[in-house]
Amino acid sequence: MPAAQLMRVVSVIAALAIVVGTGVAWGKIRSFESGINHVNPIALGEGGEDGAVDILLVGMDSRTDAHGNPLSAEELATLRAGDDVSTNTDTIILIRIPNNGESATAISIPRDSYVLAPGLGKMKINGVYGSVHLEKMKELVEQQGEDPAVAEKEATEAGREELIKTVAALTGVTVDHYAEIGLLGFALITDALGGVNVCLNEAVFEPLSGADFPAGWQRLNGPQALSFVRQRHDLPRGDLDRVTRQQAVMASLAHEVISSKTLSSPATLQRLEDAVQRSVVLSDGWDIMEFIDQLQKLAGGNVAFATIPIVEEAGWSDDGMQSVVRVDPTEVKEWVSSLLNEQDEGKTEELAYTNDMTTVEVVNDTDVNGLAASVSQVLTGKGFTPGNVGNNEGTKVTSSQVQAASVDDLGAQAVARDLGGLQVVEDASVPQGSVRVVLADDYTGPGSGLDGTEVPLSAPVVTASGGEALPAPPPIITASSNDPKCVN
Repeated sequence: MPAAQLMRVVSVIAALAIVVGTGVAWGKIRSFESGINHVNPIALGEGGEDGAVDILLVGMDSRTDAHGNPLSAEELATLRAGDDVSTNTDTIILIRIPNNGESATAISIPRDSYVLAPGLGKMKINGVYGSVHLEKMKELVEQQGEDPAVAEKEATEAGREELIKTVAALTGVTVDHYAEIGLLGFALITDALGGVNVCLNEAVFEPLSGADFPAGWQRLNGPQALSFVRQRHDLPRGDLDRVTRQQAVMASLAHEVISSKTLSSPATLQRLEDAVQRSVVLSDGWDIMEFIDQLQKLAGGNVAFATIPIVEEAGWSDDGMQSVVRVDPTEVKEWVSSLLNEQDEGKTEELAYTNDMTTVEVVNDTDVNGLAASVSQVLTGKGFTPGNVGNNEGTKVTSSQVQAASVDDLGAQAVARDLGGLQVVEDASVPQGSVRVVLADDYTGPGSGLDGTEVPLSAPVVTASGGEALPAPPPIITASSNDPKCVN
C-alpha cells in the first residue's frame, strides 16, 4: 500500500556523502554505517566495467523496522498503517550513478507492472518478493520442520534474490547494490531533515491514505509526506500519479541533502543517523568511502527521476483475473539503455529537460479567430506551461516561428518539433524559460484544423517502436531545482 518508502533511501545514501563533506570524522562514518542492518543477496553483480554503480531501492509495506522489530501501536497509528502483515514491495527504483559521478538517474518501476519473474512466470512485480517468501517459509517450516525465526531470514533472502533477478531481467541492468526500507523509515528520515517541500496542482482529500492537502507549495512532516506518497485512490492516473509523487518527493529530498548545508548541524546528523539505523537495510560489499566520493560530485543535486514506458495503464493479466500495468520487456530494455547512454555521454541537460519547464506564449498574426488559443491548448496537452494568448502586437512575421532567447533553447526546440517543425528564431526580449510562438498565415500544424488532427482533450500518446499507441509516460523529474515540481 505504501510506495513512498524509496525516497527515503535516496536521502539515506546521499546523507553519507554529507557526513564527510561536513567534516565529520571517519569514526563517525563507521559508527553511522555499523548500526545499519546489512544483508548479502547473492544475485548482486560486481559493478560494470565502466565503474558505474547500479542500486536497487525497494520500499517495503512492512509493519516492522529494519531489524524485524514490530512497530508500536502509536507508530502504526501515526503512520496510518494498520496492523496487517505484508511483504509487498510497493516501491521499486533502479538508480545509476556513472563513473564520472556528475549525475544520477533513478528509474521507477510501477508496483503493478506485469512482468516475467525468472522461475515464477508472469505476475505483478510487487508480488515477486512476497510470493517467494511465502513459498520458502512453507518449505522450511511445514516440510522441513525448521524453526520459524530461522526460516524467516532464509525466506526474506530468497524474496530479495528473486526481486533482484526480476528487475535485472526486465531492465537489462545488473544490480550491484541493494537498499530496502519500510513504512517507518520514510517518516523518520523526512522528519530528521526537517520536512520536505511538495507542490500540488489541486487540493486533495482522500481518507484511506490520510492525504488532506491544499493546492500549491507546502512543507510536509514525515507522517504527512508518507500519506502524500501512499495515496492511490482519486488520482487521475492512479498508481502512475503516485509514482510521480514519489519522484517529486525524492527529488526534493535529494536536492536538499546533496546541495544544501542542512546536515552541517550535529543535531540533524544525529537524528538522521538514528532514523537510518532503525529503518534501512543495505547489502554488504559497498565501499562507503568510494561511494561517498562519487556522490559528492553530484553537482547541485543533479538527479533525474523517470518511469519505465508502459503499454497499458489499466490492463489485465493473461488469465484475466488481475488488473495490471502492462509493459513490453523489449521496449523497457531499449528505453533504459537509451536513457542510461544519454547519461553516460554527459547529456545531463537533455536528460533533465521536461516540457513543463517551458512557459509558452502564443500570439496570432493571422485573421483566423481562436487560432492562438487552439494551439496553446495543444501545447498544454503536451505538458508545456501555458503563457499569455492573444494577437500579435509586435512586428509582423512572414512565416510562423518560435522565438526564444537562444536558438539552442531546449524548450523552443521541443515546441518547434511539436508544432510541425517551425523555425526557431533568437529574440532577446523573450525571458529565459519562456518561448513565444508567432502564428502566421502559413501555419497548418496542430491546432489549426488543417492537419487532420483534433485538439487533444487529454494527455497525449507516444508511439512505441512497433507503432502501437502508448500512454504518455510520467515526465522526468530532477533534483537540480529549489522549487518542487507540481504534481497531481
